[in-house]
Amino acid sequence: TQSTGKKKINKLVLSICLSVYLSIYQSNFNFLLCGKKKIMLRRLVAGRKLRKPFSHWNSNSRLYSNRIKIYTKTGDKGESSLFNGERRKKNDVIFDALGHTDELNAHIGLALEHCKIAGHGIDAYLEQVQSRLLDVGSHIATPRNTSSEKHKDRTNIPVDSVSTLEQWIDKLDAELPPLQNFILPSGGLASAHLHVARGVCRRAERSIIPLKDEGQVDAEVLKYMNRLSDFLFVSARFVAMK
Repeated sequence: TQSTGKKKINKLVLSICLSVYLSIYQSNFNFLLCGKKKIMLRRLVAGRKLRKPFSHWNSNSRLYSNRIKIYTKTGDKGESSLFNGERRKKNDVIFDALGHTDELNAHIGLALEHCKIAGHGIDAYLEQVQSRLLDVGSHIATPRNTSSEKHKDRTNIPVDSVSTLEQWIDKLDAELPPLQNFILPSGGLASAHLHVARGVCRRAERSIIPLKDEGQVDAEVLKYMNRLSDFLFVSARFVAMK
């Protein structure tokens, strides 16, 4: 009959769609390995109702074979791993420095959003700084005195990082009036947030000093953080003037 023919066609179309779907995603999904899920697919192809909705299988299955969970539970006892695999207490000086650097990056991200809205023209600078701070974090998380050469080579910051900041400082400062007295950390949302970032940057810099003295961090990282606070100060003045 006509209805039977339609059912056969619908079944064929559904079967083809499922085949295409699985051929595309089979590298990422592993639910075919489970017997219950095989039954589920066979029922779909046969055009029969599932005893449980597809959302049930979707939410209760590990769909991504290579997906990494956000929580690992490995730090529940107050320890965490460095890039070289070394375990340390979370109140170790290295994690203090990492935390301050991460906080700094977040403040710069907030300042960046205000700069975008206002159109101050330093967005590209701030975005590059955020990227470089990730390099700084990787460097800090790889103690130079206990890590292999392979790990250290992968976490060196680019050699031109400091000179790039100096070029930006000179470019922005050339458009500013000479600084003749102390200024209040204000001047609008973008400027105020850049001043906050500058203060956090100084704190991050202070937390890196003992690491440099112990040979855990290269001197170039400390120099970068020192120059970065100068850049943030000039940037705050620049956007306040704009």
